[in-house]
Amino acid sequence: MTVAAVAAHPSAVTPLDAFSYDDDIVRKFMVACVAWGAIGMLIGVLIALQLANPAFNLGLEYTSFGRLRPLHTNAVIFAFGGNAFFTGCYYSTQRLLKARMYSDALSKIHFWGWQLIILAAALTLPLGFTQAKEYAELEWPIDIAITVIWVVFAVNFIGTLIKRRERHLYVALWFYLASIITVALLHIFNNLAIPAGLFKSYSIYAGVQDAFMQWWYGHNAVAFFLTTPFLGLMYYFMPKAAEGPVFSYRLSILHFWSLVFMYIWAGPHHLHYTSLPEWASTLGMVFSVMLWAPSWGGMINGLLTLRGSWHKVVNDPVLKFFVIGITAYGMSTFEGPMLSIKSVNGLAHYSDWIIAHVHTGALGWNGFITFGMIYWLLPRLFQAPLYSKKLAELHFWIGTFGIILYVVAIYSAGVTQGLMWRAFDETGRLMYPDFIETVVRLLPMYWVRVVGGSLYVVGVFMLAWNIFMTWRARPAVYTEQMVFAAPLAKRWSEPVIPKPTGEGLIGWVRAMRYHRKWEAMPVLFSVMVTIAVAIASLFEIIPTFLIKSNVPTIASVKPYTPLELYGRDVYIKEGCFNCHSQQIRPLRYETERYGEYSKPGESVYDHPFLWGSKRNGPDLAREGGKYPNLWHVTHFNNPRDIVTGSLMPAYPHFAKTPIPWADIQTRVGVMAMLGVPYGNAVTNAVSMAKKQAQDVATDIEKNGGPVGLQDMEIVAIVAYVQRLGQDIKLANAAPPVAARATTTPAVAQSARRMLP
Repeated sequence: MTVAAVAAHPSAVTPLDAFSYDDDIVRKFMVACVAWGAIGMLIGVLIALQLANPAFNLGLEYTSFGRLRPLHTNAVIFAFGGNAFFTGCYYSTQRLLKARMYSDALSKIHFWGWQLIILAAALTLPLGFTQAKEYAELEWPIDIAITVIWVVFAVNFIGTLIKRRERHLYVALWFYLASIITVALLHIFNNLAIPAGLFKSYSIYAGVQDAFMQWWYGHNAVAFFLTTPFLGLMYYFMPKAAEGPVFSYRLSILHFWSLVFMYIWAGPHHLHYTSLPEWASTLGMVFSVMLWAPSWGGMINGLLTLRGSWHKVVNDPVLKFFVIGITAYGMSTFEGPMLSIKSVNGLAHYSDWIIAHVHTGALGWNGFITFGMIYWLLPRLFQAPLYSKKLAELHFWIGTFGIILYVVAIYSAGVTQGLMWRAFDETGRLMYPDFIETVVRLLPMYWVRVVGGSLYVVGVFMLAWNIFMTWRARPAVYTEQMVFAAPLAKRWSEPVIPKPTGEGLIGWVRAMRYHRKWEAMPVLFSVMVTIAVAIASLFEIIPTFLIKSNVPTIASVKPYTPLELYGRDVYIKEGCFNCHSQQIRPLRYETERYGEYSKPGESVYDHPFLWGSKRNGPDLAREGGKYPNLWHVTHFNNPRDIVTGSLMPAYPHFAKTPIPWADIQTRVGVMAMLGVPYGNAVTNAVSMAKKQAQDVATDIEKNGGPVGLQDMEIVAIVAYVQRLGQDIKLANAAPPVAARATTTPAVAQSARRMLP
C-alpha cells in the first residue's frame, strides 16, 4: 500500500488481523488422493485384464468384473478426483480469500467423513450392494452420509466466503461454488429411493423417468465433479506455476456462465435412439453441440496463460502436466459434442469408443491437472525441496505414453466394434451375426489397453515415491507463516463503476464490468448459479414426468413375479448391467440381431431402469424364451461351455446360494408402495415365489440338469432372464439371428457339475 493511498484513506491504517493458513488439511487430502488413486487405478488394470482373459476374475464371487467395475469408477472419480478437488480447494480458497478456513473442526470432519465413505464403498460394492446407477451405485445409508459430509464441506466453504478479507471472488472460487451447489442438487434428486433393507433400496423413478434422471445426474456428475472443480484448479494453479496472470478475465466470465447454464441440459444425449422421448434427446444434443464453444474458451484461456512463458514448459514438469491436461480437456470437449450428434452416436454408443472418450478426459485432464498441482504443492506443503525433478519428468513421459497406448487401442476397438455390429453382407444379412465374433476381434486391443493402463499406474507410484521422499526431508516442526490482512468490513468502498455505454456486443462486453460487483456478493452469486442450473433442469424434467404421452402404457406389460423380482435383484447384485444392455434401438442392425425395438411402456415397472451403457455382451431385452432353462443354468455355471471364447465371468455360486425367502415379501411391499400393481403378491409373495421356483427347478431336472435347485438363486435369475421381452413379444415375430439352442447331452453333463 502506498503512502498516498494511506493518506487518501485513513481507514487503511487500522490494525491488521494476524492469522495462518491451515495446510495440515491440505496435506491430508493430498496423501489420500494419491493413495486412493493408486488403489482405484490398480483395480482398473485388473478389470482390463478381466476383459482380456476371464481367468482374471479369479474364480471368486467378490472379484468378478461386474462387482469391481463400479468400485473402479467410484474410486477414481470420488476418491482420487474428489480428494484432488478438496486438496486444491482448501489450499487456494484460504489464499484467495485471505482467511483461514471457517472451521478447523469442520475441515477434519470433512476429511475423515469422506475417507470413511470411500472405505464403505470399497466394502459394499464387491459385496454386491448397488443401486445399479452409473456413478451413483452406492446404497442409501452411504448416500445419506455423502449428503451430510457435503453439507459440512459447503458450510465450511461458504463460511470462509463470509469471513473473507478479500472483497472480490477470483474465478477459481466461482467454479468451486458452482460445483458445490450443483453436485448437491444432482446427488439428492437422483438418489431418491425407498429402502427395502439395510443395503437394498428401489429408486422412486422407473423406466424412462429413471433413465432421464440418471443421465441428468451422470452427465452432470462428469460436468460438476470432474470438470468445473478442475477448471477452478486450473485457473488458480496454472497462473501460479507460470508466474503470470490468467490470459483473459472477460473470457473467464463468458466461460463460466455459459458452461454452467449449458452443461445441465446435455444429459439426454446419452439416450439417443432409446425409449426416451425424441424431443428430450434432441434438446440434449443441441446444447451438447453448443457446449463446444465455452469449453474451448476455457482451454484457450488456460493455454494462453502461458503466453511468453513457453520456454518454462521445457524445463518445468509441472507446466508439462498442465499443458497436456488442458489439451486433453480440449480434445474431450470437442469429442463430447461430436458424440452427441445422433448419426455419430448411433455408431459409438454401447461401444468401446465411449470408454476411450471417457479415459481421455479422466487420465489426461483430471489425472494430469492433479499431478501438476501436487508437484507444485509438494515443496510448499512439506517445506522441503522436491525430492527428484527427474523422477517427475519421467512420470510425465511414462504417463503420457500410457495414455496414448490406452486411447489409441480403445478408440480402434470402439470403431471396429461399431462397424462390425452394423455390417451387412451383399445378401442383406448381418455379416457378423454372433456377438462373440466382435469380442474375439478386439482381444489384441484389450491387451494393449492393459499395457497402457499399467504404465499410467507406474507413473502414479513414481509420484507416491516422490511424495514420500519429499516428506522425509521435511523439518522437524513445520513453520506456520503468519499472514496480515485488514478485515473486510474496515476497508474502504470499492470505486463506483461507470455505466457501460455502447450497443450490441461491445455494450454487452462492457456490461461485464458489473460482474466485479457480483463477485463481492457471494450470496447473490450462489443464487444466480442455482437459478441457472434449476432452469435448465426443470425445463427438461417437468415435461418428461408430467406429459403422459411421453411414456404410453402397454396393456400386456405386467409387473415381475415375486421370484422374477428377486432374480432381477441378483442380476443387479452381480453387476450384469455393466456388460449387458436391455434396450434395443430402432436401428436395422439392432432389430435384425436382437428383435423388436424397445418401447417406452415396457419398463414402467423397472425400479431402477437397466438400459445399460456398454455392451461387453449381447443385448438381453428379448432374451426371454430364446433358450431352455437348462441352457441358462449351464451358461451361468461356465459360459465357455456354451460359447467358446466368451469373456463372461462364471457364476457357480448361484447354484449354492439359498434364496432369502423372507426378503422377497419386503421387496414386493416396497415396490407396491412405489405404485407397482402387485395385487395378491403383496401378501402372498413368498408362496408364489416358491411355487414358480419349484416349476423352474422341475423343468431343469426333467431335461437332465442338476436336482435340488428350487431354493437356490439360480432359479430366480433364470426366471428373470426368461421373462425379458415376453410381455410384448409378437406371436408371429421372426426369431433373432442367433439360433435357438437346444439342450444337448454335453450341456446337461456340464450343468450337473454345478452341485457337489
